[in-house]
Amino acid sequence: MNVSLPLRYTKDISNRLTMKQRLFYEKNGYLVFPGLIPQDVIDECHKRFDDIIENKVSRDGILVMYDVKDRKSVNKIQYINQDPIFRHYIEHKNILDVAECFTGPNILAIHNMLIAKPPDIGFGSSRHPPHQDLYYMPIRPADRIVAAWTAMEPCDRENGCLYVAPASHRADRLYEHSYPLNSDGTINKFYHGIEELSSIKEWVNLEMQTGDTVFFHPLLIHGSGINKSKRTRRAISCHYSSADCNVLDVRK
Repeated sequence: MNVSLPLRYTKDISNRLTMKQRLFYEKNGYLVFPGLIPQDVIDECHKRFDDIIENKVSRDGILVMYDVKDRKSVNKIQYINQDPIFRHYIEHKNILDVAECFTGPNILAIHNMLIAKPPDIGFGSSRHPPHQDLYYMPIRPADRIVAAWTAMEPCDRENGCLYVAPASHRADRLYEHSYPLNSDGTINKFYHGIEELSSIKEWVNLEMQTGDTVFFHPLLIHGSGINKSKRTRRAISCHYSSADCNVLDVRK
C-alpha cells in the first residue's frame, strides 16, 4: 500500500490497527470500533450510575452534575476512576489495546466520566457546543492523548449523538473557548465551546449502537446536539495519555 500521509498520530503496536485504520485516524482524527465493549460491562455501568444517583452506594469522590435548567436531572458524573465497577470499563483490555496505539505502551487514565444527556426540557441545555477536549487538559504533547467514548445505548441525531469535524485536529490549533450563545440568545454555562467556527466546512454525525466506541484526538473539534427524544443518551468515556507526557504549569 502506498502511504501518502506521515504516520504521526498512531503507533505500530503488534498490528492491532490495520493500515487502513491508521490512515483514517491520521487523516480524520477519529476511529470507530463497532461493538468493542461487551453488553455485561455496559449493563453493570448502567446499574452503578443508577445506584449512585439514587444514593444506594457511596459516591467516593465522584462529582455528580445536574442540568443547568432541570435541576432534578443528572447530566453526568465525573471522576469515576476509583469506583471498582467503572474501572471494569476504564481498564478493559479492548479499550487499552486500542488506546496504546495512540499513547504508546505506558498508559495513564487522565479523565473519565459517564454522560447521561437526559431529554431536553425545552431550553437546549442538553446541547454540547463544538469544542476541543485539550482545552481542559494541561498535558502535552497532544498527539499522545486519546479519548475513548462508548455508547451505552443507541445514540442518534434525535437524542443528541456526537458530531465531529473530520481532520480538524490537523490544524494543530487550540481554539479560544467561551460560553457561546444558544440560538435563542441564552448562555449555557454548563459547557464551554468554540465561538468562531467559520473555517469548518464539514460535520459528520456519529450515530452509534450500544458498545460501539470512538477514539479521537484531543484537538478534534466535536460536540453533540440537543436530546429531542424521550430517551437518555448515556455514554461512558475516558481519556488516556502516555505516562511520559508533561504537565503544564497552569499558573503561568
